[in-house]
Amino acid sequence: MKRQVKRLQRGDTIGIIAPASPPNEKFLNKSLEFLQELGLDYRFGDSLLNVDGYLAGTDDERLNDLHQMFAAPDIAGIFCACGGYGTARYADRIDFDLIAQNPKVFWGYSDITYLHTAIGKYADIMTFHGPMLASDVGKGTFQEKSAEMFQQLFAPSILHYDDTFGPIQTFMPGQCQGELTGGNLSLLASSIGTPFEVETFGKILLIEDIDEEPYRVDGMLNQLRLAGKLQGVVGIIIGDFSHAEPKRKESQTLDEVFGHYFDDLHVPIVKDVKIGHCQPHFAVPLGAHAFLDADERTFSIQRGVR
Repeated sequence: MKRQVKRLQRGDTIGIIAPASPPNEKFLNKSLEFLQELGLDYRFGDSLLNVDGYLAGTDDERLNDLHQMFAAPDIAGIFCACGGYGTARYADRIDFDLIAQNPKVFWGYSDITYLHTAIGKYADIMTFHGPMLASDVGKGTFQEKSAEMFQQLFAPSILHYDDTFGPIQTFMPGQCQGELTGGNLSLLASSIGTPFEVETFGKILLIEDIDEEPYRVDGMLNQLRLAGKLQGVVGIIIGDFSHAEPKRKESQTLDEVFGHYFDDLHVPIVKDVKIGHCQPHFAVPLGAHAFLDADERTFSIQRGVR
């Protein structure tokens, strides 16, 4: 398992960065009220509000924000404002020794998946796949169940998912345990063939995505299959795949696509889990030990902070 990071306490200061695309300022500012409710102070990264086309400033500026927030001794954790696109552009220049020597809470999802995978692989710390400030927290659709997920950063506890949080269905029966890895499927597929490709052997793989038709999901899963990333998994958690309806009349369903790639694996699989671009959003520590019971439609994850 990856190393746990130090828990947050009321009065701590967290750094807010935009590692990929620029955030919506209205939603970002609204989210700051939630941080105050958590008892947290905050500091903006230097390039947080920069705009360089579809990027939140240049690659150098965004990378510098990441490094500065990990290096700053008075910053207890880092929350990403939003995802979008751009984290992979500077992954090969990240100072992983700096991060490994200054482990702290790092929270986000979507395009942040590339950083989760890279940091977990080269800095050996747990990171958190959870709702982001401008993308989720600052919007009127943000739900109390999602808000409660932030409490895992303050009080170490085992996380438990069942149908009281949201829908969960058995796709393939069985039980398994192992380190939880994964995140956004598009980012996982794009990492293949790079030094930052996801490691899945002996692990439980989490996948989610948004705005991807079945044929696109098919292509990404095939990329993982050809790279040998599906054969070694011990279980799979299929998160939320919102807005995945096909635009063409002739199409396989998502379940048919999942069946094509997963049926022959003979590992426990659950689907429709509320993790990803959805509300509520169940936040999880990647790199933590998890137990999946597809028969009972539930899973548990060990704490990500100490």
